[in-house]
Order: sequence, then structure tokens, then C-alpha cells
Amino acid sequence: MAQQGLYGGQAIIEGVMMRGRSHYVVAVRAPLGDIRVQVKRLSNVLTMKSRRFPLVRGVLALWEAMDLGMRSLHYSASLAAGDEGTELTGREVALVMAASGIFAISIFFLFPTALAGWFERFGLSAIAVNLLEGFIRMGMFLGYLLIIGRMEDVKRLFSYHGAEHKTISAFEAGKDLVAEQIQPFPTAHPRCGTAFLLTVAVVSIFVFAFAGQPPMLIRLLSRILLLPVVAAISFEFIRFAGTHPSNPLAKALSLPGLALQAMTTRQPDDSQVEVAVAALNALRTVEEEDRLDLERA
Repeated sequence: MAQQGLYGGQAIIEGVMMRGRSHYVVAVRAPLGDIRVQVKRLSNVLTMKSRRFPLVRGVLALWEAMDLGMRSLHYSASLAAGDEGTELTGREVALVMAASGIFAISIFFLFPTALAGWFERFGLSAIAVNLLEGFIRMGMFLGYLLIIGRMEDVKRLFSYHGAEHKTISAFEAGKDLVAEQIQPFPTAHPRCGTAFLLTVAVVSIFVFAFAGQPPMLIRLLSRILLLPVVAAISFEFIRFAGTHPSNPLAKALSLPGLALQAMTTRQPDDSQVEVAVAALNALRTVEEEDRLDLERA
């Protein structure tokens, strides 16, 4: 049995990104049909010892997911466009992350807060307003997934998402990394980022409840300031569920996220599984070389 929680990943355009302890690998099916593999070492910020501390590691994990996601998506998009695979500079990544973060926070956090606050005129209690805000946030998130899931390009992305999950599950089960042994596994995985986002929506209801019903401007500011707290708590839930798959509580915590992945994953074909395997094998190779180098040092 392989170690649980050692590897994670993300679907990208015609490919898969896999992340390990010290490296990440991007594997992309190029327009001519060959698989291009890019191996990168993680920055010190993403591997430092503070990642061992509960709550702190959740904030770092959120930052990492955005950083690696942006870099990997840009690389895969450039390959799909016929280029050799260009990379974003640190400044470009920061600008894209800032713009994306502002958009996501405005739409999925501040707007639900403002809309729920409008119903206060009907005499709703603080608890009712916070619950309404949470339901609005989850409704918008599910609606967003439902809409983009109808796009053909996104359907292929979701198939690579399924290939990533199947491959990691097969590895964690100690199976050979070939399509015949990978395909029987489900497309859902308890450590999925989709499950993390759903958990964020649920945890935010309880965290934001402590803020009460201050004036709207302060309430909106509290949503921004408390977002790292929400992300940190949510990460610990997902981490517990992913590293204790046989625990009854972990199974219960995983159920909503696993169900949601029916919207964000699709059954991959063997060629898509092949790309995910290429990414994971390259990652295992470079990290084994790293381990041997440390032993010889």
C-alpha cells in the first residue's frame, strides 16, 4: 500500500499537474499527440517546515494551489496554441493571482454577504442572515460548476480531472500504473480541490457567524480578513478525510465533496490516463533521486 496523501494534482488543458514533496510535474498531450513533461522544483515557501503546523499549512496550501495552478495552466495553454510551452514570470503570476483573487472574493464572498444583508429589512435574525448568506454562496458555486460543465473544453478538462484522481487512487492502492488497473477506480477522490471549495462554503457559515451583524462595510471587511481562517480550517477537514480513508468520521466528512465531484469529473479515456501516469511517474522518479541524493550527502 502506498503512502496516503503523498501526491496531489490538478487537471489542466489537455494534461495533468502532479505535486509531490519537493517537485511538481506538468504532463500535457501536445497537438501532434506526444506527451510533453515539465519537471519543476517547488519554491522554499511551499516546502518550508511551517507547513507541518495545523492551520498555517492550510493558508500555504491555498496559496500553493493558486500559484502552481496558474503556472501549469499557462504552460498547457501555450502548448495547445502550438508554442513550445512558455512560462509565466513571478510578477505575471502575482498579477494574475491578484486579479483572480479579487474577482473570486467579490463574486463568491462579498456579493452573497451584501445580498443576504438586504434581507435584514424583513427582520431576520443574525443566525438566519448568516445561514442565508451561506446558502447563497453554495448556490452560486454549484450554479457556476453546472454552467461551465456544459462547455466542451471544460468537459475534456473534467475528464483529465478524473484521470488524475483515478491514477492517484490506483497508486495509493498499490496497483500497477497501467490503464487496465487504473480505470476501475472512481473519478472522485477525498482530497480533491472541489471538496475543499465546498468545505470552505460550509465552514464559512460557522466562522462568519462569530462576526455577528455589524454595519455592512465592516461585515464585508470581516469576510476578507476571516478568509484565511476559513481556508485553514477547511484544509484540516480535507486533510483528515484524505489521510484517514477508513475512519467513519472521515468517510462522513468526505461524502458531500465526493458527491460534488460528480459535477467536476468525467470518465477519462485511456489516452488521458496515460498523461496522468506520465506526470506521476516523472514525479516519483525525480523525488526518488532527491531522496537518494540526501542519503548520499
